[in-house]
Amino acid sequence: MRIHAIAAIMIAVVATTGISAQETRPQSNASPAPKGANYLATGGERKLEVVYKTISGKDLKLDLYYPTPRPTEKCPVIVFTHGGGWAAGNRYKAASGSFATVFEQLIKEGFAVAPVTYRLAKKDSTVAMRDCVIDCKDAIRYLAKNSDKLGIDSQRICVMGDSAGGHIAQMLLLASPEQLPGDSALAEVPYRTIAGVSWYGPCDFEKRELFNYDDRADFKDRFAARILGSDSGPTDKLARYREVSPINYLSQDSPPLLMIQGDKDTTIPVKHAHYMKQKASEVDAPVEIMIIKNSGHNWRKVDAEIDPSRETIVRRTVQFFVNNNP
Repeated sequence: MRIHAIAAIMIAVVATTGISAQETRPQSNASPAPKGANYLATGGERKLEVVYKTISGKDLKLDLYYPTPRPTEKCPVIVFTHGGGWAAGNRYKAASGSFATVFEQLIKEGFAVAPVTYRLAKKDSTVAMRDCVIDCKDAIRYLAKNSDKLGIDSQRICVMGDSAGGHIAQMLLLASPEQLPGDSALAEVPYRTIAGVSWYGPCDFEKRELFNYDDRADFKDRFAARILGSDSGPTDKLARYREVSPINYLSQDSPPLLMIQGDKDTTIPVKHAHYMKQKASEVDAPVEIMIIKNSGHNWRKVDAEIDPSRETIVRRTVQFFVNNNP
């Protein structure tokens, strides 16, 4: 009897393991999860480690989380671009902290969420900011190209990012689908962006004083190497700075953008939000800004509690996407 009981337990364990593996098994166009991978536990359908393109022998991947319950019609998708100075970080950030809170709420509101991996502009590499943007645009193009199979509405693409990812999100929102082409197999794919949120992301690299938070006389350009390091694109320095500055893509027809910035951020100063709002007013573009008092980078409190709270930032972010989803 004891032997039979042990055998029954072993069978149950194997069966349970099989179910768990089936629930988390990558899809046919996906690859195994790497060590340290972190995913949103949505309780709904997920496609993990999906390869959206391969470049220089490296697979670039995204994860796709569907609304719960998943609707029968195509759903809007929010593409998440992580921060890290264009040289660090990963898309698994979407499953932690305030990002997880935002995305879990948006999934309940009927949005799919797609965190994206992009090449990093590390020192002495030939990858630069434009390449980071191009990769993320190719991720959108991949989703749009496969929209029928994936159940994604290519006419309702939203974007969100923080810091460097906030900059990339602005570029994805404002630059047209045809601009900054990458993979030739994806270059002609049409899509439409409808809303974007940038958490403490920069808007203009040409106007370098926007980065000089305390107006010091000896201020140096911190990002030149990450803008000029690409082996593709414009060869003129000014053209390269302008190409990766989201502010240059603003127009009356731009999709709605919400910029949320901390008033004591020394990494990406609040000047960026005010300048973007000023330029948007000049061309009648739909840009909103939300300034967080006593906040440094990453909503770090400086001298006092941030105001409004992190919870309010999350609510405003979620509501912005909900309000701008046709």
